[in-house]
Amino acid sequence: MFFFAGVCKSMPLDLVFIIDSSRSVRPLEFTKVKTFVSRIIDTLDIGAADTRVALVNYASTVKIEFQLQTYSDKQSLKQAVARITPLSTGTMSGLAIQTAMDEAFTVQAGARGPTSNIPKVAIIVTDGRPQDQVNEVAARARASGIELYAVGVDRADMESLKMMASEPLEEHVFYVETYGVIEKLSSRFQETFCALDPCALGTHQCQHVCVSDGEGRHHCECSQGYTLNADKKTCTAIDKCALGTHGCEHICVNDRTGSYHCECREGYILNEDRKTCSAQDKCAVGAHGCQHICVNDRDGSHHCECYEGYTLNEDKKTCSVQNKCVLGTHGCQHVCVSDGAASYHCDCFPGYTLNEDKKTCSAIEEARRLISTEDACGCEATLAYQEKVSSYLQRLNTKLDDILQKLQVNEYGQVHR
Repeated sequence: MFFFAGVCKSMPLDLVFIIDSSRSVRPLEFTKVKTFVSRIIDTLDIGAADTRVALVNYASTVKIEFQLQTYSDKQSLKQAVARITPLSTGTMSGLAIQTAMDEAFTVQAGARGPTSNIPKVAIIVTDGRPQDQVNEVAARARASGIELYAVGVDRADMESLKMMASEPLEEHVFYVETYGVIEKLSSRFQETFCALDPCALGTHQCQHVCVSDGEGRHHCECSQGYTLNADKKTCTAIDKCALGTHGCEHICVNDRTGSYHCECREGYILNEDRKTCSAQDKCAVGAHGCQHICVNDRDGSHHCECYEGYTLNEDKKTCSVQNKCVLGTHGCQHVCVSDGAASYHCDCFPGYTLNEDKKTCSAIEEARRLISTEDACGCEATLAYQEKVSSYLQRLNTKLDDILQKLQVNEYGQVHR
């Protein structure tokens, strides 16, 4: 296994070495054991908040060389290991495990309590068969939460090693033929105690974001606008529109990125705040299609209307003439009479008759005959009468001109409304 900087960091441990120093272990071999312990220490992050190390030395008796709280740096630990000397005859492995459980793995000795979730680990190294019962005491140690590794050398009894070690045995039982090669096991323990960072390795399987929690643990998170699925790895876009917190006045539209945007109903435009809507003046933008007049409605819609004298067609946009007399384009000298939506005829004031052009009017002949048969004395009176009639007609024509001018002004105003 390869270890990369920033990828492997030893997890915090409460680690106790239980070392067999009985007479069967020769001085040079015991030195090899101490080197093995020191090399494991080298691979660990040592400190009060990281890994704490204790060492139990045993033969027929048991001696705690130093407790978990004694040293908090590698140099001091390794110097203490170097000073350890062998004890005597006998191989009381069960007593050594019991002593470690009762005296080394205690809060008073520097072990951290159960709420800290710091693993308790013991590594026992022996080259012989235990001279006491290890089965029950090892079971109690494992039941108390201590993870036991058993390292056998040379004449070590494999069955006893299996009785002491935690499950699975293939990961907790090690055997070497001589103390000369025990140092090679240090790399195996480095691998075992290494907290690999799945986020750095890229093996996390998080769809969006991998967050390292330390000690080889991690959890997945999602990008903004997404929520973590039940598998704790993949992410699904949050339907922010469904949450009802979008603030859109009219329509909320979910985007693929997990965000959303606001839109407006037809006839409205989105304001600068990108949430509220204002009625669109379709009449102003010229998109109404009305032939004559466009009128905006309050709800953002519009309707068409026609100039006076016209009526709105069924398409609700175009207009047709309703009364041509009102338009002022009829050409009647005196009176225009509407005959329906598109026709009309001209008429004259009393005392006048319609000429052949059907538009202009002339005074009737009877008036002329009366004037010609009057007594000469009545000429003056006749002239006065004619002047009076002429004056009346002039005033009437003036009034008609005023009426026509007002109609034209009104029509012009409607066009530019």
